[in-house]
Parts: sequence; C-alpha cells; structure tokens
Amino acid sequence: MTGVLHAVTLVVNMPITKIDALDAIAFAADGGVEDAGTARPRVWLAPHAWAEVEIPKFADPPPFAIDIYSDVSGQIAWAQARRLHDALERFGWNVSPPRAGVR
Repeated sequence: MTGVLHAVTLVVNMPITKIDALDAIAFAADGGVEDAGTARPRVWLAPHAWAEVEIPKFADPPPFAIDIYSDVSGQIAWAQARRLHDALERFGWNVSPPRAGVR
C-alpha cells in the first residue's frame, strides 16, 4: 500500500480485546481477520477498504478506535465506516459517529 490512505475512525466505548473486536468486525462484514497474530491485523470490508483496531495500551480504560482505511478514496472509507457503524450498533455496541482523517 503506497500513497495516501483515506481514514475514517469509529470510537467504541466498551472493554474488549483486540482479537475479539476484530472477530466482531469480521462477523459484521461477513469476512475474516487477515494477518491475525501480527502487529497489523485487519478485516477487509470491501475492495480497497479495510478496518484496523487500536486498543488502549497498559490497561488504559476504553474507548478504543476502529480505523477504516481506503487506498482509493475518502468516499469509500466513509461508506464503509457508516456501514460498519450501523452493523456494530445493531450488535448493541456504543459507537460514536465516524470521524475523518488522512494518514
């Protein structure tokens, strides 16, 4: 992946492990966790769009971040973030509205 990554962040206010969060995202996206057990696991949400989870370090309390990236456009990242936001809320998660950024 080279060039600009378009990023949208969802903030989730609940205690959960990184692998459990990734598993839930994969379930919501009807996919799987890629590169599990590495420093950069991800869940593909659509072509050119994936999610990564950032959990607080050293026993810091929630919230944690789900970053949705696209290597093509911000519109793809936004669309997938809104889709994931709605799916996670249906699971009963407390998810903030998407926030934009560029990485």
